[in-house]
Amino acid sequence: MKILISEIPDEGLEVSIDEKVESEIVRLISPVKGNLSIKKAGPEVLIEGDITASLELECSRCLKPFAAEVNAPVNVVYQPVDELEGEGKHEVREEELETSFYRGDELDILELVKEQIVLNAPMKPLCREDCKGICPRCGADLNLTKCDCDTKEVDSRLEILKGLLRRE
Repeated sequence: MKILISEIPDEGLEVSIDEKVESEIVRLISPVKGNLSIKKAGPEVLIEGDITASLELECSRCLKPFAAEVNAPVNVVYQPVDELEGEGKHEVREEELETSFYRGDELDILELVKEQIVLNAPMKPLCREDCKGICPRCGADLNLTKCDCDTKEVDSRLEILKGLLRRE
């Protein structure tokens, strides 16, 4: 979904999204839905709104796939890339973290949507808060079964520290 910046009216543009989006980073299992408000302020383009999508994630403890919904608020300011040229190195300030750049007269809204979904996906996804994970010895799913493995074994490199605890 591409938008021509020169065709954004003065009162702005309201865009409803209900699109099937492909991403190499996360697996989307539902269309992305949302509403975006696009306004132009001089050369800047301001985009605000929210988007939602269902993702298939892998639990970081038990490694089982599960579905999770991501609600991503969108608040991005696009500036022409021409403003950056000729600056050399530029340190990004905190207020510039929500700034992106565009070249020419076209913005690809689906690229923004993909970016926001990926940024709002959990870094350490859990199928549930109390997920027990898998046994580091036998690989049993501790949510389904209790194994008899001895997990109290201490790494031999740390054995000397045990002696320090006994002395005190």
